[in-house]
Amino acid sequence: MDTTRYKSKYRIESTRLRYWDYGENGYYFITICVKDHECVLGCIKNGEMVLSEIGKITRQCWQEIPAHFPFVLLDEFVIMPNHVHGIIVIDKPLSVVETQNLANVQTQNIASLPNRFGPQSQNLASIIRGFKIGVKKWATINNNPFQWQSRFYDHIIRNEYKLHKIREYIINNPRNWEKDENYIL
Repeated sequence: MDTTRYKSKYRIESTRLRYWDYGENGYYFITICVKDHECVLGCIKNGEMVLSEIGKITRQCWQEIPAHFPFVLLDEFVIMPNHVHGIIVIDKPLSVVETQNLANVQTQNIASLPNRFGPQSQNLASIIRGFKIGVKKWATINNNPFQWQSRFYDHIIRNEYKLHKIREYIINNPRNWEKDENYIL
């Protein structure tokens, strides 16, 4: 175990793929949890999610992501009592690169070097950060003690089969709440 400390706490290594460019076009399955897995976003009644006030704000902020990040499309998502599942599609246009006396060459975002300079914009982390800030800002203005867990889970969706299975999982999540790993009475 790495015992490197940051602010007198053990540092947790990133769960992100080391050489993947998270600003690259693709489908990403995201799970964002409420701090301490508190069930404050709503409750499940008869297999349906009933949103609390902060749950409704969470839904609104999620649906507004493309307004702040025009290269993002939203696929299936669900707000659960203590977490959010969603599929974010990064769909940036291909860049056209002029070449000397040759035809234009189209390039897509290519990860050449690992990020050594901290957070960047127009990538998955900046999208999630913006979403979390939107919900937290509303909570703060309205004297709501709501907090997100500091990290988020992601899974890069690499094929149609996985995309279909993840969509099914998201759609059925409220009905399967008691089997969910985040289920808390």
